[in-house]
Amino acid sequence: MSIFSALKAGLTKTREALLGEFKSIAGVGKITDEMLETLEEHLIKADVGVEAAFLLTDALREHGLGKSLTQSEINAILRNEAESLLIDPPELKWQGRPHVVLIIGVNGAGKTTTIGKLAHRLKQEGKSVLLAAGDTFRAAAIEQLETWAQRSGADFVRHQENSDPSAVAYDSCKAATARGNDIVFIDTAGRLHNKDHLMEELRKTIRVVKKIDENFPHDIWLVIDGNTGQNVIKQVKVFHESFKLTGLIVTKLDGTAKGGSVLSIASELKIPILWIGVGERIEQLVPFNKAEYIEGLFSI
Repeated sequence: MSIFSALKAGLTKTREALLGEFKSIAGVGKITDEMLETLEEHLIKADVGVEAAFLLTDALREHGLGKSLTQSEINAILRNEAESLLIDPPELKWQGRPHVVLIIGVNGAGKTTTIGKLAHRLKQEGKSVLLAAGDTFRAAAIEQLETWAQRSGADFVRHQENSDPSAVAYDSCKAATARGNDIVFIDTAGRLHNKDHLMEELRKTIRVVKKIDENFPHDIWLVIDGNTGQNVIKQVKVFHESFKLTGLIVTKLDGTAKGGSVLSIASELKIPILWIGVGERIEQLVPFNKAEYIEGLFSI
């Protein structure tokens, strides 16, 4: 399956939900303010987000108010507006050897699986990868990451369960430096953004790895669950204020009708979305591409 096919298939539920709303105003006569207000409400309920819903319906108001439009014409207007909300992510630039990426997020977002898929992808591209089992509070997380390391051919560093996560991160960065690994992914325990002691634990990890190289970690990527919809916005804002995120990974978009939340995340947060998960298979973590996402969201 091609990357685009995986993306389009993964966005099926979201696309069907959105197109169902658009059909309600397509070919039923002239578009009125009342119709647009109803559409706006439905978009918000579908987790497109308040700001993004306003912008999309305002575009329809500007180009379609008082006109009778086909679904294709409505799609074209909304597609153009959605494209203006999104930006293509910057090209990934791996800095030095190793390039250290700290992966953070709340419980259940899919951090460990995401790291495994990233390792597989980058190994396929010829990169030397090391995975650090920094979620020391769950033996299952350590074992899961070790399985991914074996599956992808990545190096792996672990400590005992309940050991200090910052020590795992430190030893992993030291090992990767000695071995000449290209990339280190540091897994971390899931934590809520409003738990101060857990956020401080992440700060400690960052301080510790900077003792090896002041540029560590080069990136901090937040993994967010696409099923969370609009509730994720505050979560991301708090993490970003605390750690200056360099990228987002949105997972589980295949199982939700809330994939439109990506529009809201992009328009409100201005943090690049680097990867999206559109299925369980290893190849279904794909680089975020604005044009392909829009096509997957609005294609009839």
